[in-house]
Amino acid sequence: MEAPPGGPSPWRKHGVTFGFLLPAVVFLTAWVIYPAIKTFYRSLYSDRGDEFVWFDNYTALFSDERVVTAMKNNAIWVAVVPAGVTALGLVFAVLTERVRWAVAFKFAVFMPLAISLFAVGVIWRIMYEKDPDSGVVNALIASGRDAVKEPGVLPTAKPSSEAVTGTPKGGIRLEETVEPGGTAFIGLTAIPPRDMPESAKQAVEPEAREGGITGVVWRDFKPGGGTPGEVETEELGIPRVTVELRSSAGGKIAEAKTEDDGTFVFEGVEGGQYEVVVGSATFANPFGGVSWLGEKLITPALLIAYLWASAGFAMVVIGAGLAAISRDVLEAARTDGATEWQVFRRVTIPLLAPVLTVVFVTQIIGVLKVFDIVLSLAPEASRDNATVIALEMWEKSFAGQNRFGFGSAISMFLFALFIPFLILNIRRFRAENG
Repeated sequence: MEAPPGGPSPWRKHGVTFGFLLPAVVFLTAWVIYPAIKTFYRSLYSDRGDEFVWFDNYTALFSDERVVTAMKNNAIWVAVVPAGVTALGLVFAVLTERVRWAVAFKFAVFMPLAISLFAVGVIWRIMYEKDPDSGVVNALIASGRDAVKEPGVLPTAKPSSEAVTGTPKGGIRLEETVEPGGTAFIGLTAIPPRDMPESAKQAVEPEAREGGITGVVWRDFKPGGGTPGEVETEELGIPRVTVELRSSAGGKIAEAKTEDDGTFVFEGVEGGQYEVVVGSATFANPFGGVSWLGEKLITPALLIAYLWASAGFAMVVIGAGLAAISRDVLEAARTDGATEWQVFRRVTIPLLAPVLTVVFVTQIIGVLKVFDIVLSLAPEASRDNATVIALEMWEKSFAGQNRFGFGSAISMFLFALFIPFLILNIRRFRAENG
């Protein structure tokens, strides 16, 4: 290459530029271009690499059940996560401009971004434990449920003598009717010690009360033996039992709760014969937890965990875009009579459109290659239902199956999914840079 008359040679003029670009070109070729070409070449061969099979591995993608499930799951991820993360980031970014404790709020939302997605999966796997005593999510659900509907005292029980009959589902009742001034003794058995309320005390025989009906509900079991139907020492009363007073026709007249010693009382009862029944509400099973890690809910559980981890990124990027918007434009809209919602919808969002596009496209690329959070969060039993394309590529190639030809085809298929979004990003960069 000859130098132009009176000027430096191109090598001399661009030598520094070439010098800086050379390491990048070498590493790009070694780590990106060559592996991509080699992967495509390998995808045309059998799994053992000894037979050229053309595009058989690619056609097999759509007949493999796990890979088809992975494609469906990735479609769900692309449909939900980018829009969800962008929306959450927008809401959080607006909130940080309006709340006094903005710094603490930003820290709380951004903190998950500093954790690897594998660690996020481990954290949320613990939070999703089905037992409300172990899993935070189910503990919160149990708290809300208990606030609306009081849980039962006992999971189950049986009558301890022939004087008591019925089942937990329909209610356990005293066989004989009781009239005012009478006392009802309802002994229950088949209650393990672990199911007894902690506040239970020694059961006592209640005194008869004129114009009322008294009674006791107790665990009719004495270590070493005892007499069924009789209240004895070392037998505990059952607290918080729902006792119903019913007419002879079966209609409920009143309701009472037992004390810690199992006693209860109905005051001001008119003359007549009444049934005393331990209501079925006593035996409502406690909340056992939602199976978030089961086959049906594992994908929504993964999406929630990913949204939690990614919302901070969107908040920071969109927050920077909000800070760059001229406040004069917003004030002008308010001066013209626009409400806050109209300013937000017709002024703020259009001005933020380029930033929102960046966040949206970035999240699409991110969810297409999602892998580690699925591996760490989804249990083995439900991983087939939660699998994604990147995870299938890894399992087919490197998790013991050694299907390198098929795994390479999955990798190239995943790469092909990235191309439209890469082109979109390139066009956007060109449009922004004129």
